[in-house]
Order: sequence, then structure tokens, then C-alpha cells
Amino acid sequence: MKEHKFKDTLKIAYNHFKTICIHKSWVSYYCKIAGLSRWQAFIHDLSKFSYIEFSESIKYYSGNRSPIDNCKDINGYSLAWQHHKGRNPHHYEYWMDNFDKGTTPIKMPYKYAVEMICDSLAAGQTYAKNSGKKFTFTDELNYFINKFDNGCAMHPDNKKFIYLVLRNLKNIDNAPIVKDKRTLKYILKDKYFNKNILKDLYDYSSCLSDEDFLNIRNSVEHPPIERGVTDVLRAR
Repeated sequence: MKEHKFKDTLKIAYNHFKTICIHKSWVSYYCKIAGLSRWQAFIHDLSKFSYIEFSESIKYYSGNRSPIDNCKDINGYSLAWQHHKGRNPHHYEYWMDNFDKGTTPIKMPYKYAVEMICDSLAAGQTYAKNSGKKFTFTDELNYFINKFDNGCAMHPDNKKFIYLVLRNLKNIDNAPIVKDKRTLKYILKDKYFNKNILKDLYDYSSCLSDEDFLNIRNSVEHPPIERGVTDVLRAR
């Protein structure tokens, strides 16, 4: 009985390790396209290999969603998450202060805001494959829209940035092309996820008023926002 349990635990540990590695490979894929450094991509989520995070994760591992979310559903909290969010600045929860006064969200620096998007896209790719589902950028956009509409404490400028980037990426889902990894890389780097467009959208999100952002969200048409939007805004 103990031997059987040990083998099951070992198998789960291997599967979780494999999931982390696949996730990190997708993070590196998106970080490279976005123009982030190799070092930033390499150190991404290394704390997942620490004892406190890895041990909890294999206990609540399912393969089709984050074990941290599974743990939170059962216990209401996750010690692995408390450890993780304090060591990984690509999570917006890292950028929080004044918890005794209702919490003050701090604006994430550009490179971490971009890494957060890379992290989300990589998680979507990883868990979609494990679940046998099709990955779409639309699902990623809807994931964040749901968070934003349900009390997410992220800084407003970062919310706008993420929304604008993912709204752009959503257009790829409707493109009549074969979306293999190489073709997707070309499309992302050429038009939707290169360093120039991301920096422009990051600057644009800082200038965009809440009213204008709401109008964008409520608009029926969603054309891609091309590079140069900040220049247009500044000329107003």
C-alpha cells in the first residue's frame, strides 16, 4: 500500500515538474518575441521548484489548472502562493502596499507587466494542451475581463495595458491561417507582440482616461491598435 502510494506521488511529482518545464518553455517563447531578456525568461517561476511550492503543488495537482487554485478552492488560501507572489514581480499581487488601509496597487514596471502577459499566455497554452482543448487569445482576454469585473486590485494602467494587448491578440484567432508555433511567432513579432507595439501600448495605457477606456471596452468593432497610437494621443 505504501509502495503504491509512493509510486503515485512520484508520478504526480514528475507530471508537475514536466508541466512547469513546458510552461517555462512557452514563457521563454513569448518573452523572446516581446524583446525581454533571456535572463528574465530563465529566472521566471524558479521558486516553483522550492520545497514549499513544489510539495503543495503535487498535493493539489490536477494537470488542467494551477494547483494553487485547487488549494485555494479547498482551503481558502495557499501557502505556496504566499511564497510565490512575494518572489516573482511578474505577478501584480507583488506590487501591493498599505494592506491595513484598503491596499494600494502600485503600477508594474514595463518589463514585468509584459512578463505577466507572457506568463498568462504560457499558462493558457500549457493547460489547454493538458486538457485537450484549443488555446485561443480570446479565452485569455475573457479571463482578464472576468478578473477586472470582479474586484481585481491591479493598478488601473496595468489593466488597460493588458486589455489592449490581448484585444489585439484576439484578432489572430479569426485569421484564416495555420497557427503552428513558427507561423504564430512570425505574426506576433511582425504586428502584435513586438517590443515597439508593446511599449507604445504601455505608454498609451498611462495616457488613456477611464472614460475613453470604457468606450473602447464597449465598442463593437475591435480593430488592431497599430504602432504609433501614443503619437496620435499626444497630438490631441
